[in-house]
Amino acid sequence: MAQVDLSPIHDFLPCATPQAWIDAALANQELLLIDHAHCEKKAASTALGLMYRYMEDPDLLHRMSRLAREELRHFEQVLSILQKRGIEYHYLTPARYAQGLHQHARKEEPGRLVDTLIIGGIIEARSCERFSVVAPLLDEELAEFYDSLLKSEARHYQDYLRLAEKAAGDQVKERVETLLTVEAELIQSPDDSFRFHSGVPDWL
Repeated sequence: MAQVDLSPIHDFLPCATPQAWIDAALANQELLLIDHAHCEKKAASTALGLMYRYMEDPDLLHRMSRLAREELRHFEQVLSILQKRGIEYHYLTPARYAQGLHQHARKEEPGRLVDTLIIGGIIEARSCERFSVVAPLLDEELAEFYDSLLKSEARHYQDYLRLAEKAAGDQVKERVETLLTVEAELIQSPDDSFRFHSGVPDWL
């Protein structure tokens, strides 16, 4: 396993991934990979969207450009694994997770940017946590691949939160706590379909 200190992420997130989700992931590994590919593509799209919307911030542009490149590289890696395993990459309905978070984002600037960045950080942190809990339970190839993602995902979460603090001009603790409360509800409540960021499966 990669030597990545995940204690800051465990301290940051309001709850751990439920065991029921882990069980569902192991029982639906093809679906896990397909949705993982979609998540990497969406993450790159989010970063590019921020670059187009906030062109006046060089720090944001540099960090999001790097993040987008890394996410697209991860997408290519997942796609290669799918092809190697004979798994068709196809459309999936999105998880309620990201939409559920963004519903609570403010609509006016600078709150819109601050909340978008915080949500990006939360999603990256949760992704990192889920890679870490499921990787040791997968076959060697997938375990090594998911383990290799931990360092970049951990850095992405930190980059997003640093940018959020900069955009807010002060501490963002209150907004982070508000959105983490929403995140905990989404992670711990019943979900009717399995996705990489889904809640507790209620179809088992």
